[in-house]
Amino acid sequence: MRAIALTYPGPPPVAALRPFDLTVRHGDHLAVVGPSGAGKSTFLNIAGLLDPPTSGRYLLDGEDTTSVGDARLTALRAERIGFVFQSFHLLAHRSARENVELAMIYQRVPRRERRRRAAQALERVGLAHRTDAVPGRLSGGERQRVAIARALVAEPALLLCDEPTGNLDSRTAATVLDLLDTLHHEGMTIVMITHDPTVAARAQRLVTIRDGVVREATPTLPGTT
Repeated sequence: MRAIALTYPGPPPVAALRPFDLTVRHGDHLAVVGPSGAGKSTFLNIAGLLDPPTSGRYLLDGEDTTSVGDARLTALRAERIGFVFQSFHLLAHRSARENVELAMIYQRVPRRERRRRAAQALERVGLAHRTDAVPGRLSGGERQRVAIARALVAEPALLLCDEPTGNLDSRTAATVLDLLDTLHHEGMTIVMITHDPTVAARAQRLVTIRDGVVREATPTLPGTT
């Protein structure tokens, strides 16, 4: 990201994010922290190609996403970015496997291949024995692991996590964070929005956002992986 900024039109105009530079390298584990209303969600929406910045350039795997059309942005989101949300966003009447399969529909993956890859993704997050369970029969931690499997099934370049432990108790949250640590050690690039300093301490790098100002904290957090 180079000189990225986003201002909502007024009157009066609101500077949600002031111009900043940030580079996330392959294999990074980055935590983004800040108070409510600081601009964290705006940052996530730009990083996830959900909202365009009003100025600056955002290169994803070398491609300038700020100069392509909506169709290409949709394709990049489906192919290169995985999303994990606080509220899981699972379809209640679909099985764990079917929820994961949905991530591949826009890629026009054949049905048999969708089933195979969904089963592999669920096995990767430790849920091979729960593929046929609907969300109502899963614990909070299991539902979040299904959401992570759904995010991973397309083999994205970037995993964006928005308060991934916000709806979980501390013990279940630790299990989910252990899984994210494992994915990071396997080479996954992770950017995680959080307000919890314990969660942020798992990351290699720390970025703070306050009043729309984005800064990277130095030195790196102690005790990180």
